[in-house]
Formats: sequence, C-alpha cells, structure tokens
Amino acid sequence: MSGFVSLVGAGPGAADLLTLRAAERLRLADLVLVDALVADEVLALAPARAQRFYVGKRAGRHSIEQEAINRLMIRAARRGQRVVRLKCGDPFVLGRGGEEALALEAAGVAYEIVPGLSSALAAPALAGIPLTHRGLATGFLVMSGHAPSAYGPIVDGLAPGSVTLVVLMGIATRGDLAARLGARGWSMQTPAAIVHGASHEGATRWIGTLATLADGRVHAELPGILVIGGVVDLASQIVSEDAKTERALEVRPVVDERP
Repeated sequence: MSGFVSLVGAGPGAADLLTLRAAERLRLADLVLVDALVADEVLALAPARAQRFYVGKRAGRHSIEQEAINRLMIRAARRGQRVVRLKCGDPFVLGRGGEEALALEAAGVAYEIVPGLSSALAAPALAGIPLTHRGLATGFLVMSGHAPSAYGPIVDGLAPGSVTLVVLMGIATRGDLAARLGARGWSMQTPAAIVHGASHEGATRWIGTLATLADGRVHAELPGILVIGGVVDLASQIVSEDAKTERALEVRPVVDERP
C-alpha cells in the first residue's frame, strides 16, 4: 500500500495564518514530522491518533540529520501512511524543502508541496515594515545569514541601499554583516530592525541603524530576522502602541524596543 507525503509550510507561527490546505493536511495526518519552532497551536490541528516526531534543527544544538528525516518520510509513506512534513514558514525558502522533494522523487514516493507564508514576508509586515515602498525601495532580497560564506558573495555584489535586505538565521552574525555592508559603502545610518517572534505572543521589534545593529537586543528563545533599509523607518508610523485596529481586532501587540 502506498502512502503520501505533504511538505507543508506552517507559516510564521500563528495557526490562523496557515493556508486552508495546510490545515486540512494536518487533520488527515497519520504522522507529523515537525520543525522545532512550529507553534503548539498549529500542531494541535493534527488528530490525537497521529504520531508526532520532532525533527527540528536549531543552531548550536544536536539535531537529526537530513538524511534520517528523508528516510522517515519514505518509510512511513511506503507503509501507507499520510505524512505531513511540517516546516516553519515556506518549505522552499531556506527550509530544505527542495532536498526533501528530490529525495521523495528519487524514492518514487507520491508527494505534494503546500506553500506557507514565509517569515521573510510575514515578520516585517507584522512589525509594520513594508519591504517595498514608493520612493524608498522597489525590491527586496532574502538571504541566509548563518555564516559569512552564505551572505558574503551576495552582499559584496550589492549596490549600497539598492534593496531592502531581509536576513534569516542572521541574529548571531549581525555585527559582521553590518560591518561588511559598511565596508561595501552602505551608510552606517541605514535603518535596521530585529524582529523576534512574529505572530507569537511576546513578539518584539528593535529598531536602530547598521551602526548599532550589533548591540541590538535579542531574544534567544524566539525566532528572529533582520530587516535593513530605509523602509524600516516607516515602522513607527504603521504600527504604534495605541493603534486602534490592534485594540479592535485584539491582535497581539508588537513591543517596540527602539533605543
């Protein structure tokens, strides 16, 4: 009997930001292989009978190898199970979804891709930072910041201030990144933000500049991204502590940590 694998994007955290298809696949799941940062309220959509196996990768912590995750998906599908590989954000945005799809393809296992709302888009929006804005930015670039070898070739080829930079997995390397941008001609007064826990309770944003980015407050227990560019200055106008829509809709407020 042949099963099926769904590579599902869980979005930035909150269950009500899932796609309808993602929620449906969870409700039908026999096995859920879940990332470390997926919210409990999202995982709760899977039936009680479904097996849950945490396979998330966190920096500096022991984690299951990607090849082992691939084997788990393939083995369960071949047993006839409906497998949901539940990934933060979108499966194909710095989430190894492509590697998993290729492994399933090679094994002859039926699968689908269920896109999710990437934190690269959602986190800035929830913090009041538009990635593009007339007169400030006509484009944006999303990159990994986990190591200079990942972001160095990209940064070195960018004209100063040409795009809004969105950096995932870059909290630990933010000081080096800021210095590298400065060395490439970016003004050290370029606005910069650290957004933590987008759509989670306790979400925060720190707003400063490239010059102060290395000293920006971080929350190690929450996922975080960096946003660099002139659009960051709009955050104080778009999201404020007394925003009427926040009170009316009971949206989780974003705590502003502007120095």
